[in-house]
Amino acid sequence: MPQRLHLVFGGELVDPSKTTFKNVDDIDIIGMFPDYASAHEAWKDAAHRTVDDAHMRYFIAHVHRLHEDEQTDAENEA
Repeated sequence: MPQRLHLVFGGELVDPSKTTFKNVDDIDIIGMFPDYASAHEAWKDAAHRTVDDAHMRYFIAHVHRLHEDEQTDAENEA
């Protein structure tokens, strides 16, 4: 079974209706996880800790998709 890496990160947003961080240097990197289920658990924990701050938001990035996109691009160039 292939590994499907996921990155959980978040921070304070300029506007809670958008995804622009107030200060990129202050992004909170929760960690890299081997599957979506474990990333989702970490995301829930981080989001729960900051639930009272509307400007704080956490995300799950599907890192494995970046690798798949690179492979597709290379195949299309061949």
